[in-house]
Amino acid sequence: MAVVVNLEGERKNPRPSGAKNALQNLLALVDGDLKAVNETIVRRMHSSVDLIPQLAGHIIAAGGKRMRPMLTLASARMCGYRGQRHIGLAACVEFIHTATLLHDDVVDESDLRRGRATANAVWGNKASVLVGDFLFSRAFQVMVEDGSLAVLAILSNASAVIAEGEVLQLTTANDTETSEQAYLEVIRAKTAALFAAACRVGAAVADRPKAEEDALEAYGLNLGIAFQLVDDALDYASDTATMGKEVGDDFRDGKITLPIVLSFLRGDEEERTFWRRTLEDLDQKDGDLSRAVELMRKHNALADTIERARHYGRIAKDSLGIFADGAEKRALIDLVDFAIERAY
Repeated sequence: MAVVVNLEGERKNPRPSGAKNALQNLLALVDGDLKAVNETIVRRMHSSVDLIPQLAGHIIAAGGKRMRPMLTLASARMCGYRGQRHIGLAACVEFIHTATLLHDDVVDESDLRRGRATANAVWGNKASVLVGDFLFSRAFQVMVEDGSLAVLAILSNASAVIAEGEVLQLTTANDTETSEQAYLEVIRAKTAALFAAACRVGAAVADRPKAEEDALEAYGLNLGIAFQLVDDALDYASDTATMGKEVGDDFRDGKITLPIVLSFLRGDEEERTFWRRTLEDLDQKDGDLSRAVELMRKHNALADTIERARHYGRIAKDSLGIFADGAEKRALIDLVDFAIERAY
């Protein structure tokens, strides 16, 4: 992993030409396969226990970009795979992702996701956790049916890393002295690990050389880091309609993200006292969120968070250099720009 240089001040780059339509272009390439993935998801989340498909269907029907399964589909196509195994494995990736969302919302006590009430807000925490467990189990059933130990190793390892990331985040919660390195360890595990696995699986089903598997894993890992960095900045610089959740949720929860880390490190003692009161003690008053955003802008924390996302985005693009040019490769490169340019 490359070292991120400390960037001062906001650097505004023109929007890359492919960013605006990147998601639509990727969808167009994998549309038929993605429809098959969605059919697989609906079929495999069925259970005779009515609450399971009701609750799982609630969060899956909430939308989302299906970015992770699309990464599996596009990676497999770029590697020349023309079979059907990637359909079930892309569904596995989405089941793992959905399970983590259910667990996240319980841990974070969230009431809103993608503009809809969270499952835990509707059915309660116990049901959400247990249905999340069901989806994890269903994902492993599908992996076993696929029959590849290599694929099972990739996705099971990612599941374990994600769980470690969840626990690691608990250890940094409300700790204003969290380092940038500790923050990055959390998002590598919680978010980027599944991006990486989703991409590596595409090369694995195509039986490509290890170098190509490694390259796709590096692409996914760095794309995932960039994606989460932008999300963390948008929590302070977007709106509820765009985010699909209440703006400032991270602040209200005392969640330590990079804009907080940078603002705390660059602030004076009076400002650090503010951060300790609002995030460690969760003693928040009217106007504190606006004050937080003001301090972030004062210290270029939001701009520098986006600049770091661009840095990881460049690493992601470079990782695809060993692959021949083609529609899938161009779509994956443009997807990096889309992930970052959501901030503008």
